[in-house]
Amino acid sequence: MKPFMRNHLCGIQKKQNCLVMKNYKLLFLCFCIFAFSCKTEKNAPIFHKSHEPKKQNAPFSDVVETKDFLFLSGQIGMDHSTRTLVSGGIENETKQAIENIKAVLEKHHSSLDKVVKCTVILEDINDFSAFNTVYKSYFTNKPARTTFAASGLARNAKIEIECLAVK
Repeated sequence: MKPFMRNHLCGIQKKQNCLVMKNYKLLFLCFCIFAFSCKTEKNAPIFHKSHEPKKQNAPFSDVVETKDFLFLSGQIGMDHSTRTLVSGGIENETKQAIENIKAVLEKHHSSLDKVVKCTVILEDINDFSAFNTVYKSYFTNKPARTTFAASGLARNAKIEIECLAVK
């Protein structure tokens, strides 16, 4: 075989090898995209319906679960068996709101000691001291907290508390 032909054939073989390598790189890239997109699905949030039968059709989730966290919707001092606010003022409503939070957490295999952040909305900021006394008896590990006053809470409640907990 002439040297020219041998060089020409080697050039064709090099091009074929180059194409094969490009195909492997493309295949590897497709595999990586597939693998990472599957991982994202595992981390997708889970929107849980309420464990309370009368709240099944609410336009929000009681809790949204992610890989590491539980995001709880706000709870008021409602007795879920009667669907009415408890009587007795801010202390009783605070206690009931926290008991409601505790029930949601327990339903999702968590507890008050795993709460890392609370947002508290008071109907009247003058109720702060009375609310805080009850709050401290439940949240002994002192999670981060924001507290403010706003009028017009759901069902004319005196307090609403939402939480973020680790799993």
